[in-house]
Amino acid sequence: MSGGVHAHAAGTPRIALRGIRMGWQQGNVLDGVDLDVRAGELVSILGASGAGKSTLLRIAAGLIAPVAGEVRVDGTRLDGTRPDVALAFQDPCLLPWLSVERNVAFGLNFRRQPALARGVRQARVSAALQAVGLAHAAHLAPRQLSGGMAQRAALARALAREPRTLLLDEPFGALDEVTRADMQRLLAQVVRATQAATLLVTHDIDEALLVSDRVCVLGRGGIALDLAIDVPEPRETHVEALGALRVRLVSALHESMARTAAPLP
Repeated sequence: MSGGVHAHAAGTPRIALRGIRMGWQQGNVLDGVDLDVRAGELVSILGASGAGKSTLLRIAAGLIAPVAGEVRVDGTRLDGTRPDVALAFQDPCLLPWLSVERNVAFGLNFRRQPALARGVRQARVSAALQAVGLAHAAHLAPRQLSGGMAQRAALARALAREPRTLLLDEPFGALDEVTRADMQRLLAQVVRATQAATLLVTHDIDEALLVSDRVCVLGRGGIALDLAIDVPEPRETHVEALGALRVRLVSALHESMARTAAPLP
């Protein structure tokens, strides 16, 4: 669904993680992670439970600081959150007392956001709702939305910030199979249209294969596999190619899980 890794091979990374280390009392969950994501590139992160996927995403968002290493966005060291880096979670986190439109606008006037005239802010919200197919639902309350519509609203809220970097933490995990497929297609379209550097944490290997330019497997504190997904569109028709890539990902996941379970030397 995405554009293919070769389209993003050149140029400075939009987001660069270097030597990221993060540990708790039981040891380092991340230990020397290096990762680049370029403009218009969608990179998925797979890994066993506890491998540090969500932790890595929060570090990339500037929500938490690593013990060691650094994150650079457009060449500038990240020190806290940035208005052009948007993060979305599995829970849409819509405020029930606000309409869909006002939920999408929520946060655009926060302190770290650039000041926007009212008309500009409304134009951003309208464009974001249009992009995710929710223009008709702008005045609905969150309780009136299906699960897929709520997730679209959450994505629109991120898009309204016009992010150069988009970070997603298992955003479609709670959706049914048909709705999830629709959202995967929408995500691929959004990344192509906005050219946002996109990092997607997922537990779904097939989802990663369908939407990603690259898939990275986290294991034993670092990236155990960084796999380019260079399969023509429509990808779902290339069953043999996807199957071979899936075998490599499953093998890397099993190996990383075995290493994680083994006692540290």
